[in-house]
Amino acid sequence: MNRTGTVVLEFDPHLNKLRKDKKLWDGLSAVVQIGDRLWVANDEALSLERLSRQPGTLDGEIRYADHRQFPLHEVLPLPMPPAADGKIAEADVEGLDYQDGYLWLVGSHSLKRSQPDEDDSVERNVERLTDVKRDGNRFLLARIPLEPHSQELECVIEQGGHSRTAARLAGDEKTNELTRVLAGDEHLGPFLAVPGKDNGFDIEGLAVAGDRVFLGLRGPVLRGWAVVLELAIAEQDASTLTLKPIGPEGRPYRKHFLDLQGLGIRDLCRQGSDLLILAGPTLALAGPLTIFRWPSGARPERESLVFNAALPTVLELLTDAGPKAGQEQAEGLTLFGLDRGEATNMLVIYDSPAPRRRRGTRAVEADLFVLP
Repeated sequence: MNRTGTVVLEFDPHLNKLRKDKKLWDGLSAVVQIGDRLWVANDEALSLERLSRQPGTLDGEIRYADHRQFPLHEVLPLPMPPAADGKIAEADVEGLDYQDGYLWLVGSHSLKRSQPDEDDSVERNVERLTDVKRDGNRFLLARIPLEPHSQELECVIEQGGHSRTAARLAGDEKTNELTRVLAGDEHLGPFLAVPGKDNGFDIEGLAVAGDRVFLGLRGPVLRGWAVVLELAIAEQDASTLTLKPIGPEGRPYRKHFLDLQGLGIRDLCRQGSDLLILAGPTLALAGPLTIFRWPSGARPERESLVFNAALPTVLELLTDAGPKAGQEQAEGLTLFGLDRGEATNMLVIYDSPAPRRRRGTRAVEADLFVLP
């Protein structure tokens, strides 16, 4: 299926720089459309970015600009807030969704292994491969109130005698409630100590339906089977979320195993009672990028194991991914409405975008597809 349009995302040049010559749009990892705004995240930042729809189109091209940046530490109590010198521990935000006045976000919950450097010695590079880090801000599952008209993120919003507050799942610099309960899981527990890019535990998708939160795992992929975790979220107090028992024997999670033809999950997107699943390689290599549909996946009655025949392919994505690992990877998926009406399209954003997607130093292209 060919793309039906282009969406250009234009970033403020003063906010677009991460480090050295890397731009925010080099590492887009999550996206959600809310009205005439797009919210996106970069997986090496500690902020969320908001872009606004601009009037008119040119040759079918839609443009978002008026970039606003919202540092997470200003609206959430983070495990590792920015240091006094401005250095941050990235949140590795990999999923965004919106429901009932809240913007939801999830970090990867993964460990990371250092990469070798072509300009360094063999001995130093071998040492780098032993360096595994655990960044506390990656263990974020949180919701933040969104002011309905201005779409400003707030710590607290008072409306109709009810308070909506920013809150996150209980955790610290090394873990959170989810990873603690998964530590004893027979399928996932052994992978919590494995870095995400080594087929370790790695969350890369988020979809919210009522009090249920669905997390798509890029890894582990177990003998070709991908995993979706289903959680039921409750308020422990105004700033803290907790997990409710919903699984077998009172477990605070359910596991769903999906045959995505050996691929891991890169993002989730709810359409009614269905889940759209953006899938790609688990390891750092070029490979197929496919969107599957899981019918009634947002309303499972119990834990499930779903064979590929019951997961129709929605779209095979064609990219400019080259032989180098990590080039041009589809990382974010959201339903997209063109004229404030019902969403009839899908918007896909990319990590490490190909040169043809770049518009100077300020903007990058995303792809628009008709939703079957």
